[in-house]
Amino acid sequence: MALAQRDTDSHTYADYLTWPDEVRYELIDGVAWAMAPAPTLAHQDVAGEIYRQLANALRHQPCRPFIAPVDVRLPKASEADERIDTVVQPDVLVVCDPAKLDRRGVRGAPDLVVEVLSPGTASHDHWRKRQVYERAGVREYWLVHPSDRMLTIYRLADGQFGKPDVGELVGETPVGILPGVVILWDELSARLPPADP
Repeated sequence: MALAQRDTDSHTYADYLTWPDEVRYELIDGVAWAMAPAPTLAHQDVAGEIYRQLANALRHQPCRPFIAPVDVRLPKASEADERIDTVVQPDVLVVCDPAKLDRRGVRGAPDLVVEVLSPGTASHDHWRKRQVYERAGVREYWLVHPSDRMLTIYRLADGQFGKPDVGELVGETPVGILPGVVILWDELSARLPPADP
């Protein structure tokens, strides 16, 4: 199931702020994409556990973790908020520069973005959002595949994501941009439901 476009118009953050809260959208280069319906319990468990571990590890540190929904505005230059045409809501994110935080959420690239994949969002997260995060300068991008129990990590080098590291959700995975911070998988993986046949 692919995500649906709201319409064929080009939108900005000013438009986005006028839409009702009942249906959530992300803007990518002016295109409004309807976000998937309420995520599964497994999705929420994975996102919540990653957020919890990051929050515990980063206590008393300058970097701050957040969990969706948080608007992340990604300007292409120095345009005013109302003219920004890319606004996303990553499942989990870490921001190390407090100047990027304001009452509306985050303006500028988070340092770490984690997207937990579901069948309805996998291609969107792998393709469209990966390009957006790369262009914006996200330093590390994780795609967590709960049903496959796999992790794909992209790291930014010279303005581009290199070849991804792919591994299983076992043991621990260090967060490359956060020295000493690791995500532990075994307990979480043990409680995930078995993959669909």
